Amino acid sequence: MNTEPNKFVRLLEALEGFRSFDVVLVGDFMLDQQVQGAAERLSPEAPIPILRATSHRDVTSTPGGSGNVANCLAALGAQVRCFGVVGDDPEGALLTEMLSDEGCDVSGFVIDGQRPTTVKRSLVGLAQHRHPQKMFRLDFESSDPLSSTVSNELIERIERALDSASIVCIEDYAKGVCTESICQAVIKAARARGIPVLVDPAPIKSYERYSGATLVTPNRSEAELATGSTAPGSDQSGVQHGKALAKSLLENTDIDSVAVTVDKDGAIIASRGGELVHVPTRARTVYDVTGAGDMVLAALAGCLAHDMSLEESMQVANIAAGLEVETFGVRPIPLGEIRRSLLLESGHECPPLLELSELLEDLGRHREQCHRIVLTNGCFDVIHAGHVAYLRDARREGDVLVVGVNSDAQVRALKGESRPIFNQVERVEILGELKCVDYLVIFEEHTAHDLIRAVMPDIYVKGGDYEPDQIVEYDLLAELGIDVKVLAHRPGLGSSALIDRIRTES
Repeated sequence: MNTEPNKFVRLLEALEGFRSFDVVLVGDFMLDQQVQGAAERLSPEAPIPILRATSHRDVTSTPGGSGNVANCLAALGAQVRCFGVVGDDPEGALLTEMLSDEGCDVSGFVIDGQRPTTVKRSLVGLAQHRHPQKMFRLDFESSDPLSSTVSNELIERIERALDSASIVCIEDYAKGVCTESICQAVIKAARARGIPVLVDPAPIKSYERYSGATLVTPNRSEAELATGSTAPGSDQSGVQHGKALAKSLLENTDIDSVAVTVDKDGAIIASRGGELVHVPTRARTVYDVTGAGDMVLAALAGCLAHDMSLEESMQVANIAAGLEVETFGVRPIPLGEIRRSLLLESGHECPPLLELSELLEDLGRHREQCHRIVLTNGCFDVIHAGHVAYLRDARREGDVLVVGVNSDAQVRALKGESRPIFNQVERVEILGELKCVDYLVIFEEHTAHDLIRAVMPDIYVKGGDYEPDQIVEYDLLAELGIDVKVLAHRPGLGSSALIDRIRTES
């Protein structure tokens, strides 16, 4: 008997119970920067490609390192308090501001004027309109250990914050913050309060600094370095190799549990007093593994903070990491996207109706893949063949079709007290069965102005027999530079005409 669907149902039910949780995050906070441009020719002075950026707007900045973990945690609903070190420089100020804008508490940052804020600046080229590719990276950093003054200040700030924490995460990139003295002070203080400590380790040979932690989450290569192991031989599978690594780490460290991620084979969990557990994952198209480990740590923290088992937490983390590697660069995976992925894994169709915030998250993913987004809207009461034809044609204008549906109150205001014939739940259910419709969202406003501003589609479509400049939202669309198209109207197929005919004939 196949119990897999039951597993996914249990995970979905657990995620439905997610509430805000408090995380103390300690680690190496960085600023990631991308300089994007066209890479279509070689330098005449040397056989190297030229990256041509056309504007300073082609340079984008995002929180990296532990900063990305903070954003991943925030996407799961966490209240994140960040503890790390930044330099007394513009990059440190920008990183602090960006994390604060995402809702993270950065009062735990210590400013050290003797070291720079860590910056990873990547040059990203696009050739012949294909996918972007990293060409080169320039790092500004110091890996020297913190001074005793800065170290003591950081420990004091962390210990003051622990009393209200649900869980502690240590994200170690070996940039000098997660020294043995700091890690041990944090772990001992957390354990004294009964707070779990999760560690994403640096690529180092000894995990002594993490002694006493609740869980450590190395990837395969990190675990090989820490155990002195080599890659598996031809007679050993990735799962067998992962089990050997997890067992060795558990036996040779003072850590409660180990979760070794083994690429496409998922993860191996080893806990004291328990059996080795293999948590498989679905094979995905890997485009960029950057940030996958950060997402694993964040997902594990969220699940364990909500009392899920370690095995179930790892199942969720595998899904989150899988979604992460399918996109270029780093992208925090929101809780809603993990839920929808679980629905697909369980064999269910994902409902196209989303809250606006969930819709915008999904559209962000489509934009990263250069998908062309089409928006249309209407009452769709009563839905008829004319609607179907125009929606099908609208979908052909791009890669993703978003349909805004007027709420019942707005249909009543537009059409009269006898409308709608079908309420918004029924109208959405019918529209959701159309293959051409990717997303549905209900909006309460009299016009689509706010919806257009939020979605910012590449093209806006209406069905009818009028000119584009007769559309109520035309001025806004022109101001935003959004293409407008009116699709062919089918005479005699209007909803009002059909309703009048039905009433007359009845």
